[in-house]
Amino acid sequence: MGAKVEKPLLEVSDKSMLQLVIEALKQTSVNRIVVASTPNTPATSNEARGMGVEVLITPGAGFEEDMRFAIRQLSLGDVLVVSADLPFITADIVEQVVQEYYSSGKPALAVMAKPELYEAIGSKPQYLFKVDGQDFVPVGINMVDGRHIDQGELDQTIFVIDSRDIILNVNTVTELNLARKRASDMGENGAR
Repeated sequence: MGAKVEKPLLEVSDKSMLQLVIEALKQTSVNRIVVASTPNTPATSNEARGMGVEVLITPGAGFEEDMRFAIRQLSLGDVLVVSADLPFITADIVEQVVQEYYSSGKPALAVMAKPELYEAIGSKPQYLFKVDGQDFVPVGINMVDGRHIDQGELDQTIFVIDSRDIILNVNTVTELNLARKRASDMGENGAR
């Protein structure tokens, strides 16, 4: 993104995206928060530690590879995976995801949204997945039973979310500007 700071430390309102995500997670029933960082993101690791959160340094091989590494390294069971670039995640959304995962009975859950939601907020989805003939965009929130992490592709539930706020996953300068505008608008209205 051409920023002078690591991506999770980009500020939306007066806080970094990492701070916003961790603060939301601390308000949930999640019993352990671990920030998976890489050797390339030392400032992110330091900020997470400063917030009292456990940090695991992963190889930096890619999102999925590092997630698998963390799950294996920590011998995790049920795991909520949240990207650090979701500045509008809320405790309520996390609790909905956790409830949906446990009620599904499946070893994995992916939170997705319809591409039209992205277009409505002025964003363009980077990835599209076909599910039952429909296009969906991964939001950046998943749950997985870590005991099955080495079994290849797992049977998963697709949890379709209809919130314009949560889908704002900051991957481009345009999305960062959209997030900052949204945060400003919310601040003026007393939200969040």
